[in-house]
Amino acid sequence: MYDTVNFRLREYEAGGVDFLAETSCYFDVTGTHNFKGETVLSGSLNGLRVTVSRSGVNIKDGSLCKWYLGDNFQTMGRGDVKRAIENLSDTLHLPMDKANVTRLDIAQNFIVKHPTDVYFNHLGILMHAQRLQQPDGLYYSQTGRRLVFYDKIKEQKNKREPVPELYAGRNVLRYEQRYTSRIATQLKTTEITGALLYDEAFYIKLLNGWRDAYGSIQKINDVSINFEAMKTKQDLYKMGVLSLMERTGGQMEMFNQITEAQKRGELTSKQAYDLRQAVNDACRVKENLSVPNDAIKELDKKVNEAVKYYR
Repeated sequence: MYDTVNFRLREYEAGGVDFLAETSCYFDVTGTHNFKGETVLSGSLNGLRVTVSRSGVNIKDGSLCKWYLGDNFQTMGRGDVKRAIENLSDTLHLPMDKANVTRLDIAQNFIVKHPTDVYFNHLGILMHAQRLQQPDGLYYSQTGRRLVFYDKIKEQKNKREPVPELYAGRNVLRYEQRYTSRIATQLKTTEITGALLYDEAFYIKLLNGWRDAYGSIQKINDVSINFEAMKTKQDLYKMGVLSLMERTGGQMEMFNQITEAQKRGELTSKQAYDLRQAVNDACRVKENLSVPNDAIKELDKKVNEAVKYYR
C-alpha cells in the first residue's frame, strides 16, 4: 500500500557520516549548487531524487514502490517496505531506518468494471476538504494531506511507461492518500521514522485511516429508483428530494445552499427550516426507496477488501 516516501536523515542520526564526501559516491550526482552558504549535491538513484549537504540527506520525488518492485502497479506491503529500506540503507551505506519521513503516500490500484470517470462522478463532497475535479482524476485537498483518485492507465501512458500485462486493456482506478506535511501530528505520534513504517500496529492504523477517509466521502447519485418499494405519492415526492439532493452534492451541500439562499434573503427562516426538514425526511427513508448503484457498491467493496490483509 506504500508508494511515495520522502526521507530526511541528519548527520547526528547517521553517526557523523561525511555526506558530501561519502554518500555522494553511491548515487548519480548531476548538479552542485549553493544554498544559504552551504554546498548541496543533487542527483538520482534509479528514479529517486537525492540531495546531500554537510548536515543531511534528503530522498524525495520518487516512488519507493517503483524503485524496489519495478513499478507501482504492484502493492507494496509492510514486509516490502522493510526490505526496501534495508536495500536503500545498504545502497547508500546509511541507516535509513532512522531517517525522518517527510511525505507518505498510501495507495492501491483497482481493476474496475467501468471507465474510471464513472466512479469519479459518484464521489461527492468531503467535510473540511476542497473537491477539485480534473480531466483524468479527482482531488480532495485538506491541510497537510490529499485524497486522490485517478486513471492509472492514462497516467502510465502519459509518462510513456509500459503497462503491466495484467492491467493492459482494463480499467484501473487508483486511490491515494497523500500526507505532505506535519505527518506525525496528523497521525498522532511524536515522529515517523523509516523503521516505524513497517511496525505492524502503525501499518494497520495507516490502512484503516486510508479506508475511513474514503468512507467519509459523500456518494453522489449512488442510488437508482426502487419502484417496488415506492407505493405512494409521498414516496415519490421524497424520492424527488433525494435525487435533487444527490445531484447537488449530498446532504451537507444541500444544507449549505439552503443557508446561502436564506442569507441572500431568498428564503425566510421558516422556509429554510421546512426545506431542511424535507431533506432530512428524504434521507431517513433512503434505504426503503432506493437500491445501491453498481459502480459505487463495487468500489466500496474493493476499498474495504484492500485492508483485510496486513502484510
